[in-house]
Amino acid sequence: MPRYTAHVRNEWLAIPCRDTKNTIQWLGIEALKRYIKNKPDNGGITSVKDTRFVVRRCQGLGLLDADDTIEDVLENNDFVELAIEGDTMSPDFIPCQPGVSHITAAYREPEEFIALDGNSLSSNDLVNLGRGLYKIKLTSEAEHKVVQSRELLDTIVKENKVVYGITTGFGKFARTVIPVSKLKELQENLVRSHSAGVGNPLSPERTRMLLALRINVLAKGHSGISLETLHAMIQAFNASCLSFVPEKGTVGASGDLAPLSHLALGLMGEGKMWSPKSGWADAKYVLEAHGLKPISLRPKEGLALINGTQMITSLGAEAVERAQAIAQQADIIAALTLEVLKGTTKAFDSDIHALRPHPGQIEVALRFRSLLDSDHHPSSIAESHRFCDRVQDAYTMRCCPQVHGVVNDTIKFVQNIINTEINSATDNPMVFAERGETISGGNFHGEYPAKALDFLAIAVHELASISERRIERLCNPSLSELPAFLVTEGGLNSGFMIAHCTAASLVSENKVLCHPSSVDSLSTSAATEDHVSMGGWAARKSLRVIEHVEQGPGLKTGSCLQISRPCTDYSLIKRSGRWLNRTLTSMGQSTSLSLVLSAPLPFLSSLLRLPENVSGLTEP
Repeated sequence: MPRYTAHVRNEWLAIPCRDTKNTIQWLGIEALKRYIKNKPDNGGITSVKDTRFVVRRCQGLGLLDADDTIEDVLENNDFVELAIEGDTMSPDFIPCQPGVSHITAAYREPEEFIALDGNSLSSNDLVNLGRGLYKIKLTSEAEHKVVQSRELLDTIVKENKVVYGITTGFGKFARTVIPVSKLKELQENLVRSHSAGVGNPLSPERTRMLLALRINVLAKGHSGISLETLHAMIQAFNASCLSFVPEKGTVGASGDLAPLSHLALGLMGEGKMWSPKSGWADAKYVLEAHGLKPISLRPKEGLALINGTQMITSLGAEAVERAQAIAQQADIIAALTLEVLKGTTKAFDSDIHALRPHPGQIEVALRFRSLLDSDHHPSSIAESHRFCDRVQDAYTMRCCPQVHGVVNDTIKFVQNIINTEINSATDNPMVFAERGETISGGNFHGEYPAKALDFLAIAVHELASISERRIERLCNPSLSELPAFLVTEGGLNSGFMIAHCTAASLVSENKVLCHPSSVDSLSTSAATEDHVSMGGWAARKSLRVIEHVEQGPGLKTGSCLQISRPCTDYSLIKRSGRWLNRTLTSMGQSTSLSLVLSAPLPFLSSLLRLPENVSGLTEP
């Protein structure tokens, strides 16, 4: 059955529609009825009949005609805004435009499972969980550990012992002992008060990652969570019931308190929640629509849900996986550029790199030889300058193994830290069932992933920086021996002139974003938490840097040059460029260059699926 999500004032309402021949007016009235029904005071509306409104698309805020049929102007799962007359004149009225990532036309529930034990999840697994490719279940060993740690917590409560976060307040209030009768209220108040984030919500993919990672950490059995609560979290994940989690608000110690509190708040049936079936709505209604009940927190469970580095780490997992793909693509595009500029492969000789045996440098040089070696993969371009008088190339071509190599090594370094963090217990206090005690520590501090992700941003930026310099060599006819700005009829057409400006703009933005976040610290919680990591911003800006590098024409322009100087044989370079040659035939005055620059994206992704001797490390 088609469903539509309507935004009425501050509420999201899922509207099922049995007959899409109903009008937009019907949709608006139905949304208004549901809004009144779910508000204790009827939302201040006395009569549906007397209420005047207009309906707009959320994306773009296009006005919809009340007499149009739904099927003519909307698609299944579209989002609409119901603007009530009078509200639009209020300074508090802000039309809502949800992110495209929250508008899902089709969702296929996964059939396969990943069994979590708290010890063996990888960054790649986590990204796939975020994409909705798998459901989650626990191993029997993990369930046993969770039960043991909870039994110890129940004993502590029963014996009325004073333990931080279980029978005391938090932060500055750590010395305030809480009566047993209020321990449940203590945990609920903790989640509510700490749900203080701001900004846009995380995308469904990132919220899934955040929830999956928190489940994995709790599965280690050192948090004191009950098995019942953990199973409820898993059920919510498997149904893709995702809390509203603002992207800003964490300082990365004591863990990612604000975002994880928002995650927990939705699971408690409070705040907003999203699912592919319901769209945005009150969390209790989304859970109810999927046959789920809000979790009821026991002593320490609120703290167990919100204390950890999972926001930093889950975003870091996405960043490192995307960085890996970029690094491989950058090697291929650089090789294409070298080929077109008649560069020499002598600088990639294995004996040179054996004298400076950094693993990444050796790896990149080997990949270049696999792509460009003239003896094993003859290319008309390579043959044309095999015995040319050029002694050496510019640094941007000759030093690719050294520059790209350290990026590869950095990515692996960061991935090791992220994978360790993914499978680490980062709560406080830690529960040691085998020792029969809880111990306060500092595993919640996000300095490890914060420093690593600052480093990742700096490294990945360098791929765009060196690539932007290669664009200059490609577009400058005095350096490339190609038509100026890679276009015919120069003057009438400007070619890649402004594409170079776009690349320079993105590189310049990245230089600012590469300033380390983790060098900053501000004392919080009345100087109790007097050193923090600022890892949340380190993670978010590393993703922004990566996005700029992915978008940058520097990773694409080299491919486009296959049009200007095509191969005439079956070299590996031509095989790599076949998709592009079919797609981009010419760039005339009527062509929007943004379309040309975006076209190679599937081409770049496809290169990673070519035979091993193209994208891998096998010698020719």
